[in-house]
Amino acid sequence: MTLIFAHRGYSQLYPENTMKAFKQAELAGADGIELDIQLTKDGEIVVIHDEKVDRTTNGKGYVKDLTYKELRRLDASYKNKTFLHKEPIPSLIEVFEWLTTNEMICNIELKNGVFPYKGMEAKVIELIHSYQLTNRIVLSSFNHYSIVYCYRLDQEIETAPLFSEGLYMPWVYAQSIGARSIHPKYTAAPNELIKASLDYGIEVRPYTVNKEKEMFRLFAVGCTAIITDDPVKALRLKNQYEKEKKQSP
Repeated sequence: MTLIFAHRGYSQLYPENTMKAFKQAELAGADGIELDIQLTKDGEIVVIHDEKVDRTTNGKGYVKDLTYKELRRLDASYKNKTFLHKEPIPSLIEVFEWLTTNEMICNIELKNGVFPYKGMEAKVIELIHSYQLTNRIVLSSFNHYSIVYCYRLDQEIETAPLFSEGLYMPWVYAQSIGARSIHPKYTAAPNELIKASLDYGIEVRPYTVNKEKEMFRLFAVGCTAIITDDPVKALRLKNQYEKEKKQSP
């Protein structure tokens, strides 16, 4: 059965990569969340997609040039005037604290393609262990050197290479780097690729799936999970698909 992962939380309706978006994804019934991490100037792991804070907050500058204290002063919900309270950039610790209260899976994307944050992998893995979340975390990155390094540091934690264009026999590639899953862009995940990967024991979780037609296609092919901005829509369509499947002769 295909799981539903909320991309940067329930980002269709709430400020992306905030505790509000993650908590609303849980309330919506999502099976997991996807989030992005960077390192602050003083080495804290924070949850934010871009290398700069400009797009998602009322601040300016690179995450790597700001201390954790400076980042916490920023408002990640400033674009949405309907929110009464400011939403800060969360630390990964804050997310993990919350994960201990539920059973959700968490896909952490290491955003270290532009700036190769020194020590990021070891810090993340250490935190995963301290919160005993080894079996509920998937580490992914477009920087495949980074996830290979994660695998070398800890072979228990699942890793998944991200890719946006066609990859030849990705199940072979995944196996060669110790990854148990792949996270392709949905346009780079035709049915044959998904089926073959699953047959070889490699899980497939395409991103970012928001179109109804694509959701139905991925449910039908038996994808491991889909990563979507709108978990409510995805769950509604999944239930619809399963109902129709039961009724068909």
